[in-house]
Amino acid sequence: MIARVARLHFQPNSAAGALRAAGGWLIALIGFSLLATRIASGLAELDGPLADAVAGGAMAAAATALGAVPLLVMRRISASMQGLLLGFGAGVMLAASVFSLLIPAFSAAQAQGASASSTDAALLVATGLAVGAALLLAMDRMLPHTHSPDGSKSATAVWLFVFAIAVHNIPEGLAIGVASGTASSGNAVATGISLQNVPEGLIVAIALATAGYSRLLAFAVAALSGLIEPIAAVTGSLMVTASSALLPWGLAGAAGAMLFVVSHEIIPESHRKRHETLATSGLMTGFVAMMLMDTLLA
Repeated sequence: MIARVARLHFQPNSAAGALRAAGGWLIALIGFSLLATRIASGLAELDGPLADAVAGGAMAAAATALGAVPLLVMRRISASMQGLLLGFGAGVMLAASVFSLLIPAFSAAQAQGASASSTDAALLVATGLAVGAALLLAMDRMLPHTHSPDGSKSATAVWLFVFAIAVHNIPEGLAIGVASGTASSGNAVATGISLQNVPEGLIVAIALATAGYSRLLAFAVAALSGLIEPIAAVTGSLMVTASSALLPWGLAGAAGAMLFVVSHEIIPESHRKRHETLATSGLMTGFVAMMLMDTLLA
């Protein structure tokens, strides 16, 4: 184990080499901790929803990096485990779409005016959901990418897959930012998306490692792919802060975009290597866990 840690960090194949590698990680972690502390202290100067959006986006990005950590210490992640983790992430996102986005969107639509009937609110939410899904469909058509990288595909296909994951982090970040404007769902959405990002970060890292890239590079790229979420979270928060009328539209649109990603990307990927039962079990577990979490955090 000591020799493998040393080799992974390009150090001499000895205990001293492993110790230098561990020392480097310790210095890096201390630096990141100091940076995080500095950023956290600056959040106090922001207003409530925007501060929640930044914190939620940062948590989601950190979860993506956390998901890639096992690649540094494990020799192999089985296909069945990948399917189970992706299924869990899909269940979390499905529950978040329903309980943390669509239901609050309906409540916000009704609260916008005394004359707004249940039918009017339902039509607004349905329209917003369709618009969100349509925007993701248009993005999917315009931006080149692949859905199923494996060892037989070219490095270009793998990088397109990584690009697709980064692009599809946009609606997740927007959902965090929009939900930060509603105290009842902001924490739940950020937590749910963060849980979903753990297997997502692992899959990105595995795809790059399978294509022949070093584990350190695969980990770094997987971690960087999550940085789009804080940016999108701030954007979503600013949009709904500028006009409260946009809140139900933003919540419903984010739900539509997340549902599109679940159906178009995550579920097919979880079933790709013929572990449908495990993937479905993970989906049900993730859905129930997120439903309970949404209730507890409300």
